[in-house]
Amino acid sequence: MPELPDVEGFRRVLAEHAGEPIEAVRVRDEGVLRGVGARKLDAALRGRRFGEPWRHGKWLVAPAEGPVLMLHFGMTGSLSWHSAAEPPHRHDRVVWRLADGELRLRDMRKLQGVRLADDEGQARLVLEELGPDALQVSRRRLGELLSGRRGRLKSALTDQTLIAGLGNLLADEICWRARVNPLRPAGDLDDAGLDALHRAMRKVLRDSVKAGRVPPSDTWLTGVRDEPAGACPRCGTILARRRVSGRGTVWCPACQPS
Repeated sequence: MPELPDVEGFRRVLAEHAGEPIEAVRVRDEGVLRGVGARKLDAALRGRRFGEPWRHGKWLVAPAEGPVLMLHFGMTGSLSWHSAAEPPHRHDRVVWRLADGELRLRDMRKLQGVRLADDEGQARLVLEELGPDALQVSRRRLGELLSGRRGRLKSALTDQTLIAGLGNLLADEICWRARVNPLRPAGDLDDAGLDALHRAMRKVLRDSVKAGRVPPSDTWLTGVRDEPAGACPRCGTILARRRVSGRGTVWCPACQPS
């Protein structure tokens, strides 16, 4: 599932082609369009140039000399650059053709997709219910956001209206790094726990953004969480598993006691 680091990687791809004229927009599957039709999308963007794209949480926003393209990648989406001669993938849903190649939105499950705002003001209205971007959350703000919350910490961290950008992998990785159990009530963390959680969040996000994904390294929880009998990379204890708010959750019962 694309999370903040993945979307930051997609932003970089798009940024490399900012300023290049959009020659055409080809919609190969209207199932990813939200509130805009294929003809309108092409007419609104053809001949315009993408400005500097920006990201908030899992959303990618690309101004285009007036209209604003908004992309959400759901569980399986991606944005990549290709030669126009390269045959399309069967899950390529929308193609933006530029002079020397194509930007392609690829998405197997089509749970989210493409929106078009009239301007940046309207785009920001779409995002107004989101919490602050996870990369911008200070230690003090994190404490304010979690204070008084009775639900589990994992649920709070993945609530996009609370903190935007964290998904399943990042939330589990951050809790593991902080040695905090993801099942504990979010509002029960003391100052030491909040300090550890914030340090872990900053470290995990910075390293993941550099990699353009949550790294599947064997020194990260992410690298072993899918193994049937995965063991903690830190202490070797067999990992515990449970679903929390519908999400598969993994932690070390020794390093992260309840």
